[in-house]
Amino acid sequence: MREVIQGAIDDLKDGQPCVLATVVRTKGSTPQKAGAMLLVRQDGTGVGTLGGGCVEGDIWFAAKEILRLNGGAEFKDYYLNEDIAARDGLVCGGTMYFYLEPLRDQKDFITVGNEILEAYDGGQPVSLATVVNAIDGGPALGSKLLLRSDGTVSGSFGNAEFDAQVIEVSRKVADIGANESFNLSDGTEVFVDGFTTPPTLVMVGGGHVGKATADLAYSLGYRVYLVDDRPEFCNEERFPYAEERVIETYDKWTDHLDLNVNSFVVVATRGHRFDDMALESALKTRARYIGVLGSRRKTIMIYRRLLQQGVPLERIKEVYAPIGLNIGAVEPEELAVSIMSEIIMVRRGGEGGQMQMGDWYIDRAAEIVERTPDSTVEV
Repeated sequence: MREVIQGAIDDLKDGQPCVLATVVRTKGSTPQKAGAMLLVRQDGTGVGTLGGGCVEGDIWFAAKEILRLNGGAEFKDYYLNEDIAARDGLVCGGTMYFYLEPLRDQKDFITVGNEILEAYDGGQPVSLATVVNAIDGGPALGSKLLLRSDGTVSGSFGNAEFDAQVIEVSRKVADIGANESFNLSDGTEVFVDGFTTPPTLVMVGGGHVGKATADLAYSLGYRVYLVDDRPEFCNEERFPYAEERVIETYDKWTDHLDLNVNSFVVVATRGHRFDDMALESALKTRARYIGVLGSRRKTIMIYRRLLQQGVPLERIKEVYAPIGLNIGAVEPEELAVSIMSEIIMVRRGGEGGQMQMGDWYIDRAAEIVERTPDSTVEV
């Protein structure tokens, strides 16, 4: 959402009011999830998306009305029933909750927005907490608190207990660029959005699996860095989308990259001794995820040497090896799916199991049909 924040800053600097619409919570299947943003300008143009269709159209209209009537912030919910979903070609049927915030001559937002842009560009991560659904007697709608990764805070909700609650949640989302909606002890709803660099894949090894994994990561929106000691496997022609291509020995590649906790390292070099060096180097970084391609036997051999080198056992236990989810992958492209699936699982907090319903749900549906064959009943 970098372009949305930049657009809001540019409009405010030009003296143009605008409305920032944010999805703060969803329930069920929806075209966009929490954190999606749309900036609606006074001239009717916009930046970003809330998923398209009638959802975006209605929120767009509400935003323009706020600008026309000089209105204040609003909290809205939008239920996507089957008719609406079918009309717009959406395979969904849930509820979306929006916070619409008018921005007019707000120097504070420009200051906060610039810190968010710095976080996107590699500066310290930040999280912004906003009251999106206020109650009588609680913090005012639109109240904000900005938490930086160094622990400093700007803003307050006017209550030490509330601030402590917000800071606790904010710490969890800033470094990984996540978001969370929660209620304060008095029922006030707060949306916390974390901002940091986009998720970054560091592919150590540019062979067949490395190429397939890097290609897939890029298509998923990850920034990609390539590391290999062979120029023929680490070049612009082979990896045209890579933000950086590091040609270096595997024991020194980390000297050239500054990784944060939103970085994911995949080690897949051409041999055991290179994997060994590459992993040892990776363990010195702040990467959130470090995985190694290879068999259990090879992995154990590497672990033995690292232990002999004095690498702490607890640090070694944090490595994902053998890498990937067990989907029976064989070909490089299949292995890439397995690897990126595990990375997505770690990043999003998933469990990695199958989503298929158990027999109980199907049997329950059959029982209902048998009892009431001419009606539609919720299971």
